[in-house]
Amino acid sequence: MIDEKIKFDYAQIGNVKLHYATAGDGEKLVILLHGFPEFWYSWRHQLVALSDEYTVVAPDMRGYNLSDKPLKVEDYRIDKLVDDICGLIQHFGRKKAAVIGHDWGASIAWAIATKHPEYLWKLGALQVPPISVWKKNQTFKQFLASWYMFFFQIPRLPEFLLQRNDYAALKDALKKTTAEKNVFTDEDLTDYKKAWNEPFALTAMLNYYRANIVQRLFAKTENLPKIKVPTLFIYGEKDSAVLPETVKGIGEIIDAPYQEIRIPDAAHWVQQEAAEIVTDSLREFLAE
Repeated sequence: MIDEKIKFDYAQIGNVKLHYATAGDGEKLVILLHGFPEFWYSWRHQLVALSDEYTVVAPDMRGYNLSDKPLKVEDYRIDKLVDDICGLIQHFGRKKAAVIGHDWGASIAWAIATKHPEYLWKLGALQVPPISVWKKNQTFKQFLASWYMFFFQIPRLPEFLLQRNDYAALKDALKKTTAEKNVFTDEDLTDYKKAWNEPFALTAMLNYYRANIVQRLFAKTENLPKIKVPTLFIYGEKDSAVLPETVKGIGEIIDAPYQEIRIPDAAHWVQQEAAEIVTDSLREFLAE
């Protein structure tokens, strides 16, 4: 059941139409970015909880759920994803937003902070560190943990396997990687399946990996400017995809107030597994 406080609309950003969920009408704008294989729904708890003080927006990223799905792999490059969110901030008539991202959403949030910090009044990231930190901490163990990123480079086969048996692999990717059982209900999975079943959605979702992983891992990141936006990093320590050693030293690249919150009993889907802790942490961080 979707909370009645949540409303839905579309924003035309350049040549891409983004579907979004929104709640609240506060003066300050907060944008919540989901990752793979999710959609706006991954932020349903925080979307409502923070709406008493802020205008909160959770878009379906391009390629996901009800947002447009460009056909070319290069349409999913990180620069275009960054432009989408900067355009969304402008769509809401604001000069700045607090951008909070999880998984791919975190990668986009970090990239905004690096390329367009003028659009941010606060920055939040869950589970995924900046690409420079990831590369610095890369180990063979992390390579094995993120094997799927490289498997997704193969054309067509991943789509076939992910769609088999009523999307069993994607359902397992959610249900079987949580620290506690029953984080995702059957009703939740029905909503996810509906999003995955949108035309071209699976390929569009996988194109995030095809457009960015190889290029970003081999790009030079040594001379990137330090992030000058107040930043919060939240990490569920039982994550089996992004390992604890991979997120060490984030504060070293932040030239602004920095907070880091570790949640020992949560895994990758942290804003759903530890919804209250994440919500309270965000509320405190945004109010400071």
